[in-house]
Amino acid sequence: MVKLTLEATLSGHKGQVWSVDWSPTSKTLASSGQDKSIKLWRQEGGSWVCVTTLEGGNTRTVRQVAWSPCGNKLATASFDSTTCIWEYDRNTSTWDLAATLEGHENEVKSVAWSGDGDYLASCSRDKSVWVWEVMDDDYECASVLQVHSQDVKKVVWHPTDPLLFSASYDDTVKVYKEFGDDWECAESFTGHSSTVWGLSFNKSGDKFVSCSDDRTLRVWCRDENKATKYTCKSTVCGFHSRPIYDVSWGRHGYIATAAGDNAIRLFEQQGASLLLSHLQSDAHFGDVNCVSWKGNLLASASDDETVRIWTLET
Repeated sequence: MVKLTLEATLSGHKGQVWSVDWSPTSKTLASSGQDKSIKLWRQEGGSWVCVTTLEGGNTRTVRQVAWSPCGNKLATASFDSTTCIWEYDRNTSTWDLAATLEGHENEVKSVAWSGDGDYLASCSRDKSVWVWEVMDDDYECASVLQVHSQDVKKVVWHPTDPLLFSASYDDTVKVYKEFGDDWECAESFTGHSSTVWGLSFNKSGDKFVSCSDDRTLRVWCRDENKATKYTCKSTVCGFHSRPIYDVSWGRHGYIATAAGDNAIRLFEQQGASLLLSHLQSDAHFGDVNCVSWKGNLLASASDDETVRIWTLET
């Protein structure tokens, strides 16, 4: 029997907690929220504690925090229209504000590093996606993509290929590919009937699942003849009573969803569709905004001002 067991409830943020992300190189969890801060959590002596609080970079809500592949940098997307880069100084064992990236004309909703760390993507309420080239400590805008007709809610890099995906208020998912010295939109995927809040890939990248304000999940499978083309093979509905804000596909194969009904659901792939494995009703005392896997640990963030850590038991 598959289930989630609550391991810890982490308190410390003041206001909504919007984002959680696990370090790729350690069992450290980063969270961000309405209080403009980033908190780093680690298990010490059997308990989860906040080991660092980063403040002063952004002047408004930090909508998302994202670790670089090397684990030494953190990028934040903020409602102040900027993306901040924090870098760990091994000599002083402190985090320093290394850069502030400007250019978006409105709230930055999401930020993501490419798998090789050579690029950083950001997206905004201004309907644009920016691709930044990372060169040592410099961040140069490589492309501004204005393809969506509404707010862009999420950017996600393909796990193995140099492809960037975005999800939007215009109900679509788009994929971008580098052409020469620029980036261009290669495909646009339709099917959701309302805002697409996020998407997540399986380990190999031949499938991804998208989540939406329409309360559905859609499973997309890659076309064998075209790397940028994915086709929706199934639509999963009826498991959340309010919008699904986030989805995370773990390497173990289980898919976790976060929704406005205070619940988390676990699914596993069955053919081209998804099978419900576990219902975690009342996972939080407010909207669940984000979920993120690290092995058998699942972190969730909520409007109830807390982060929770769950253990997957199979």
